[in-house]
Amino acid sequence: MPTEVALLESRALRGEQMGRVDVLDKVKSLVMLPDGIHVRTEDVARYFEVSTEAVKKVTQRHRAEVVENGLILLRGSELQLFHRDMLSLWGREARDVRESYPQAATQLTLYTRRTVLNIAMLLRDSDIARCVRTYLLDAEESLREQYASLDQRVTRIESCLSGVGSALQELGPVLVRMSERFDSLDRKVEMTHQVVGAMSLRLTDVQQDVVRLDGRLDCFARQLRDLRRRTGPRGQHGRNGQSQGASGGS
Repeated sequence: MPTEVALLESRALRGEQMGRVDVLDKVKSLVMLPDGIHVRTEDVARYFEVSTEAVKKVTQRHRAEVVENGLILLRGSELQLFHRDMLSLWGREARDVRESYPQAATQLTLYTRRTVLNIAMLLRDSDIARCVRTYLLDAEESLREQYASLDQRVTRIESCLSGVGSALQELGPVLVRMSERFDSLDRKVEMTHQVVGAMSLRLTDVQQDVVRLDGRLDCFARQLRDLRRRTGPRGQHGRNGQSQGASGGS
């Protein structure tokens, strides 16, 4: 784990921490300009509770690094435009703050949150800066512990997977046989569907035959009833004549 001294001395270590700008507000509230992006040298000094000269000296000694991390210097027309933008962002309060808002005559140095974090890792004589560095190092240590725990869990999973691999190798032939049986069942089911389909067609034909047979039986029944109606009276007369002949003979 890097120490605070290593962080103060190593630009490479500082570069690894430059994404942790959230640490600034966790240690102390950083008041930004109305654009929400920049602060001035005075605002940085107020945050770290040091003089503006201390901030300027650190900035000058590590100029290339802080410029890389967002430090800008405005002059001329760019400076005038920036002042107008700031006053317009203040809106109705612009008149009240116009006098309290210092407008540098020739230049203005601006810092971003990233630049302020960079200053926190360079400024030695500030309790706030030390708190920021401590917070960064503690957070990194916590992250390292999480990574170590994750690595242990991954190692356990890998050891389990080695056993799973051998089990899968043994299971392979079984799965092949099961696949072949499923294929066979699929073929049998397909043949059954074909047989059932053929039977359904045959049953349809039988149903049609039954309907035709019912029709013929109904027709035969009607014919039988008609025959009975036609033969009924004549049959009765014949029986009566036979009865009379038998009486005369007696």
